[in-house]
Amino acid sequence: MQFVEDLKNVIYEYYELLVNYLPRIVLAFLVLIIALAIASRAKRAMRTRLNKTMDDPLLADFLSQILKVCLIIVAFLLFLSIIGLSGAAGGLLAGAGVSAFIIGFAFKDIGENFLAGIIMAFDRPFRIGDVVEIGGKTGKIIGLTLRDTHVKTFDGKDVYIPNGMIVRNPIVNLTIDGFLRHDFSVRLASDSDMDKVIAFVRGILEQVDGVLQDDRAPNVFISDYEPSGMTLTVQYWFNTNDPNVSSLALKTQVIQRSVRGLKDAGYHLPADVREIKITHDVGDKDVVIPAAGA
Repeated sequence: MQFVEDLKNVIYEYYELLVNYLPRIVLAFLVLIIALAIASRAKRAMRTRLNKTMDDPLLADFLSQILKVCLIIVAFLLFLSIIGLSGAAGGLLAGAGVSAFIIGFAFKDIGENFLAGIIMAFDRPFRIGDVVEIGGKTGKIIGLTLRDTHVKTFDGKDVYIPNGMIVRNPIVNLTIDGFLRHDFSVRLASDSDMDKVIAFVRGILEQVDGVLQDDRAPNVFISDYEPSGMTLTVQYWFNTNDPNVSSLALKTQVIQRSVRGLKDAGYHLPADVREIKITHDVGDKDVVIPAAGA
């Protein structure tokens, strides 16, 4: 039958085509695998070299990622050229402008995150290990990729924030210069000697390890006064780069020592007092019974 003969001829033609192109295909895949391995090694080598020459592991890691992506693109174009699709590779490069527009419009969020990552890598609003507040999330910077920024919150959650969101919103870096200030308030009786109280609390803070002195000495002042009592506000600084200082542990220690010291010294720390009126019906009259509650 003619159909069978035509089918045999077509299969034979494809067989000859496969035999002719099989060495090219095998070679192309070998080159692609080797190129991918070289790209990974080049990324590690560049990151190691940059870490030795610059004090910015975040930028070093980001630049090494860009190098790997570029090498992968070159490897893919070389793969197409070896298997005989050099025209397709040329077409990809020739149509890069139109393709970039179409792809950029379709994946504008990805492109935005990529460009934002480049901006942040060179502008460097934070470093690895910095504590930042971004979009209501507070945590430590773990890494920066082409798409997102890895933040580790203090309750153990891993948050991946798109780079575009970070660029569009304010970034609060709590540890960029290594110093952070904490404050708390204590309620005192209104008849307390203000000068003595302030000097007394400052003396306590001078004895707490981790609280900075000199140029960043603690500040103690009266922030509010009412007939029922006054509010004492305490502000102190600590070094976030000191591995022996824990932010929460230091704040607990400062508050405990201050409150215990004030109580031991005989200062009265009153609670907020509110007046509660309870109304009872007694016949045709209302009886108001005032009561004080803390």
